[in-house]
Amino acid sequence: MKNVLSWMAEAATLSFDVPVSGGQNDSRLDPLFIALKATADADEADQLEAGIWALWGLSGDDEIDQMMTIGVNSMGDGDGETALTAFNEIISRAPGYAEGWNKRATLFYLAGEQELAISDIKKTLALEPRHFGAYSGLGLVYMGLGEERKALDAFEKALEIHPHMDGAESYIRELRDIVKGRGI
Repeated sequence: MKNVLSWMAEAATLSFDVPVSGGQNDSRLDPLFIALKATADADEADQLEAGIWALWGLSGDDEIDQMMTIGVNSMGDGDGETALTAFNEIISRAPGYAEGWNKRATLFYLAGEQELAISDIKKTLALEPRHFGAYSGLGLVYMGLGEERKALDAFEKALEIHPHMDGAESYIRELRDIVKGRGI
């Protein structure tokens, strides 16, 4: 673990050696995903996950990052209108930035707009196929819609990418029982 974290810290200060773009295209993500899949240590997995989320949260554009902060804070404060405005602006200005789509999908999910959430999650996954958070969100949306087979598939994909993901195993057990019981 120390090797990956040391490398990340070093890379942050030596931007001429390692391109630092933020978002799903940041070159520092690959070793984090490799380590996340390989580790057997839950604490190490938590640190790796935090590193991945931190990089996903950076767009490479200070103004977009500021809008992301506004959107996330507004969503946390229950101000969906301001959050939606911020996320729409991010998507408009940086349509290739996966986390803009993911955060708006989260907002739609919280607002009960399941189909809009699914659409944005699919866009997130098209841009960042390793987005375990988007797969988990997709699982929650499908659970809410009563589509247990699709929910199970989504949670299994999330766990495949992030073997230590909180809650995924319990959702998978629950959904397997439901799916098996229905013969789905």
